Amino acid sequence: MTNIVPFRRRPAPRTQPEPLWREAVGEQLRAERTGRGERIADVAARAGVAPQYLSELERGRKDPSSEVLSAVSGALGLSVVELTRRAGHRLAAAGTRGPVCLAA
Repeated sequence: MTNIVPFRRRPAPRTQPEPLWREAVGEQLRAERTGRGERIADVAARAGVAPQYLSELERGRKDPSSEVLSAVSGALGLSVVELTRRAGHRLAAAGTRGPVCLAA
């Protein structure tokens, strides 16, 4: 008798690299700030960071420390938990493949 060996489908290769956590957090920070109609300088001043540093965070160029993340999220009226939850949803949405069904 012969053995039957099932073929396993290989996962499709990723066309783009998976987004980094700092990029998702940065995108979320920018979305929160622009959604409130605020300038980088104003949020940075409330958070106690330089506007250039906040810009780098928003662009995903820097990994913020927990203290900086807390200060910036607080300056936007968010808790760190809420900011990271929203960034996590952003990452999950970026990894979605195929159709998405939303129930009403």
